[in-house]
Amino acid sequence: MRLVKRSINENEGTGSVVLLPTEPEDMWHLYNLIRPHDLLRAPAIRKVTDTAGTGSTVSRTVRTTFTIRVKSLDFDPHASELHVSGIIAEENEVVSMGRHHTLDLELQRQFTLTKDPEDKGGDGWDSVALHTLKEATDIRKQAEVYAVVMQEGLANICVITEHQTILRQRVEASIPRKRAGHGGEAHDKGLAKFFDTLQATLLRHLDVDAMMAEERRPPLLLASPGFVAQGFQKHLASTALKEGNKILGQYVRESVLVAHSSSGHVHSLAEVLKQPAVLTKLSDTKYARESQALEKFMELLREDDGRAWYGPREVERAVEKGAVGRGGGVLLISNGLFRSYDIAERRKWVQLVEQVQKVEGGEVRVLSSAHESGKRLEGLGGIGAILTYPLQDLDEDDPDDTEAIPVAARHPEREAEDVAGALNL
Repeated sequence: MRLVKRSINENEGTGSVVLLPTEPEDMWHLYNLIRPHDLLRAPAIRKVTDTAGTGSTVSRTVRTTFTIRVKSLDFDPHASELHVSGIIAEENEVVSMGRHHTLDLELQRQFTLTKDPEDKGGDGWDSVALHTLKEATDIRKQAEVYAVVMQEGLANICVITEHQTILRQRVEASIPRKRAGHGGEAHDKGLAKFFDTLQATLLRHLDVDAMMAEERRPPLLLASPGFVAQGFQKHLASTALKEGNKILGQYVRESVLVAHSSSGHVHSLAEVLKQPAVLTKLSDTKYARESQALEKFMELLREDDGRAWYGPREVERAVEKGAVGRGGGVLLISNGLFRSYDIAERRKWVQLVEQVQKVEGGEVRVLSSAHESGKRLEGLGGIGAILTYPLQDLDEDDPDDTEAIPVAARHPEREAEDVAGALNL
């Protein structure tokens, strides 16, 4: 995403930015950046009906610019489309003040986003919003890992970025089965043709020459049941040798990692990315660091010695006691909590993050809800913490806590199911 203009007073949390989305993933960043009560000014197309003096009507399409007070957002992760609904906040020659309208943010069309904590109860440019803006406009941002999850006749080409896993293309082919008493020639020819198609498709998404010229090269992860991934790796190396493509051959030798998966479907990628050998290879990626932090949290949760807690009330109590600070304290929080339509709720989580970072000196990991790690954390209420020292009974009702949940209103069996799901039991 390109930052066209920035006019923000960080001390007061006021100001605006002009942004230009340039790639589909930018819509995900905007989904996390734009909040209810913000002002959004963007181009739009509106159908207008004019009435002549004779009573006849004529419809025409008008290009104009609307400024809306945001009420809700609708993000389609598969199409990378973002629809922002709100109320017209500035007078317009086409639509009057107070009318509802939905703006569809598009690639290569700039818009203006304004935040002010004193204006209609908005959040303003708090620390989380500023961090999101910085990540969204970081020109060094790129794919962290390319991955192909496959089986015979099926392959899913994916891109794993810092914030989400994107399915780029699906490749399918019919491969004859091996039959007893036959040499398997038909099967081998079908598999070779499948590999040729997959290779051509993959190399359209991978600019190997450009990547090898960079200091940091996104690795390519190949995963499958059996030896399909290994066979495709050999196919890539063989092609590089036959064509004398030294750059492709070097990339295959240095940056391709083969792993086992239970199937060639996209959901199998989550299990692959948790394998120790894969995590070691991808140790310098943000996704791997998030996964490692969550795995450490889950391990401590299993030990049940008071060093790991999850749930809003429990984590807030741990932070209040100064147990999520210097010396190993880590706050894990899903970015989905910052998209709450409740302003007070959003501000509470922003203040908690700032308390851990600035006051206690602890580490904060904001996990993406579009990654497997973030989804697992959301199964535990969207928030968890690794403590610097053990604390007990944080889940006990506090007589002085007016917001405590009555024992009769709690559901131990449901909580047990959530924990089991997050721990993959």
